[in-house]
Amino acid sequence: MSFLVVGLGNIGPEYAHTRHNIGFDVVDAWAKAAGAAFSTVRYGAITELKYKAKRFMLLKPSTYMNLSGKAVNYWMQAERFTIENLLIIVDDLALPFGTLRIRKQGSDGGHNGLKNINELLGHSNYARLRIGIGNDFNRGQQIDFVLNEWTDEEQKALPPIISKAIDAVKSFGTTGIERTMTIFNTNS
Repeated sequence: MSFLVVGLGNIGPEYAHTRHNIGFDVVDAWAKAAGAAFSTVRYGAITELKYKAKRFMLLKPSTYMNLSGKAVNYWMQAERFTIENLLIIVDDLALPFGTLRIRKQGSDGGHNGLKNINELLGHSNYARLRIGIGNDFNRGQQIDFVLNEWTDEEQKALPPIISKAIDAVKSFGTTGIERTMTIFNTNS
């Protein structure tokens, strides 16, 4: 069985390791731990991993966040992934820093990457792993907050959060969405 795991983010060094790029950071960390390298392909960079006899194709769209649906839609069709085997990893302002929430489906929550994916797929019936980045910003400063780098304190706290997110992705592929939601939808 094969899964398409899409880490959302923006390409370019100016966006590397910003709050908005936590999706990229998760798939990068898993690929690095597995000794896998990304290849530049149409609409992004991909690599493939095997875990417990499951194939995971990791995708980092090169379309910028607001056009992420182009890459997702293209690779869903090119590799014939079913919607049940799609997982999007995304940052979320509505969740406290470090909180993980995995859902079977849902709204875009104001996230432009999810909004574009919904538009191009024609629905929002796909799993997403939302990673809380907090909302410690003043009114009107949302864009600056998500596009800024983590604070030193947050940076120190990230490795176990990213590791837990990787575990959630593995669980999604091996035990299913329901069990994964039960295990990972906590505040810790």
